[in-house]
Amino acid sequence: MYQQQPRSCDKCDGQLSSYNTDALCFACSRSQQVEQSTPIVPEYVWFDLDVRAALSAWDFGQASRLIRLRGSLRQEDMAQLTGLSQGFLSMLEAGSRRLTNIDKIVEFLTGLEVPAELVPLPLPQATSSPSQLPLRHFAGDADPALPWTTARMVAALDFAVGGSAVDRRQFLTGSAIAFTAFVNQWESAQAEPLQRAAEGSRLSPGVLDGLQRTTDGLRTMDASDGSGTLTTLGDNHLQFLMHLVEHTTYNERTGRRLAAIIADTATQTGWFAFDSGQRGRTLGYLYAALRAAKASSDIRLGAGALSYIAIHGYSTGAPHHAVTAAQRAREKVKKLRTPALEAMLLTRQARGHAKLGERQAALAALGQAAELCAQGRSEHDPQWLYWINEGEIHGQTGSCHLDLGAPRSAIASFTKAREALNPGDHRTRGLFLSRAATAHFADGDLEAGSVAAHEALDLADQLQSARLNDHIDVMLGHLRPVIHSPYAQGVLERATGPAGAGRKS
Repeated sequence: MYQQQPRSCDKCDGQLSSYNTDALCFACSRSQQVEQSTPIVPEYVWFDLDVRAALSAWDFGQASRLIRLRGSLRQEDMAQLTGLSQGFLSMLEAGSRRLTNIDKIVEFLTGLEVPAELVPLPLPQATSSPSQLPLRHFAGDADPALPWTTARMVAALDFAVGGSAVDRRQFLTGSAIAFTAFVNQWESAQAEPLQRAAEGSRLSPGVLDGLQRTTDGLRTMDASDGSGTLTTLGDNHLQFLMHLVEHTTYNERTGRRLAAIIADTATQTGWFAFDSGQRGRTLGYLYAALRAAKASSDIRLGAGALSYIAIHGYSTGAPHHAVTAAQRAREKVKKLRTPALEAMLLTRQARGHAKLGERQAALAALGQAAELCAQGRSEHDPQWLYWINEGEIHGQTGSCHLDLGAPRSAIASFTKAREALNPGDHRTRGLFLSRAATAHFADGDLEAGSVAAHEALDLADQLQSARLNDHIDVMLGHLRPVIHSPYAQGVLERATGPAGAGRKS
């Protein structure tokens, strides 16, 4: 008896049901936004090392698949751009067909606007060199293509701490290109050893211990009370650290430890900026943290910065950046035996998949994260990752279910999360409570939702977190269709009363 070969979703590569006659799975079809204009390949795709390697090897099947996935394109879009049929592209990506006709190759490359230098062919429409593209998108020493020296690490930090609003806008206009460029350079660039034989005072281990304690203290304050004004404190700490880099004497070993403290502090300050609503400043800190992490030779610190870049991505409409950032970080730390770090990165990857509607990929990543978390921390896991536990995994699982349109599954996960969270992590508890309330409202259980909502509002009144306030606003938005319900009115009155007004101020 003839059995039909299983088919895969054109967008996420998940297996399609035999009853699904479409080219996309249900989740991708539901999340897909139809573009009325001609599709284009985003510029940042050409900085992806895997894309460049596939094109260099003339592996056009692999190149087609990577360009489509990295650029969030459909096979229909690729067909429209290249003039090749969708069926042929499907077989090309599967490896059952090859692209050998030189005219078709030229049409394929020019249709996608592949930069000419990536494939040695006489293309009729040459575009700008990738090595030149970043110069339009970075201010001065912030360009990641420049050598990763101590001076440029300091310049990147100075840019993050004190760059003008104009500089930041210039920097962010190329955020997609910046993301790929910084990730690629963090993986491949060689950093200058951080050592200084100056006339200044010798930097002692005791001073470094105190500096690390300051960073750790800021991290603890953030978890218990919210970011509030911590960005300013982080800036002040970074400015002092930069002063030490330039005006004290230290050997390479001490310099690496100083760079590690800088990377940790820059990552935390970027997070403070994000949590306090200053999202336009966040990436500057995190990209500077990547430079400092490279100088410290501690891959784990670079992975930590990428984890926050992932949060920025899935929170600001670029979930594919979250997936890529987490995957790249995991690739670099997979040999270090750091189960807690890998589990955290998998939750970030899962959130990106969920935002993209990629249910199978999200749940698979969450399953791996839970297994790694169950192993417990190893001696190689970083100290700054003390907050990863079973509660965090359950909470991120609930957030993924909520994004995937499964409120009942989300409710179950948020309940487990609150039972297992660290008692002092008030902001995370508030976030999970607000999302649990949203899930209850989406599921039609107004009574349970109002209980969770009041608990979330209690915490929001005590904390200084713009991010938590944003989640509260999303939660309240789900009450508009049932505004006449006594439960809805009770929550809304509480949220718009004097305490709520104070929370917004």
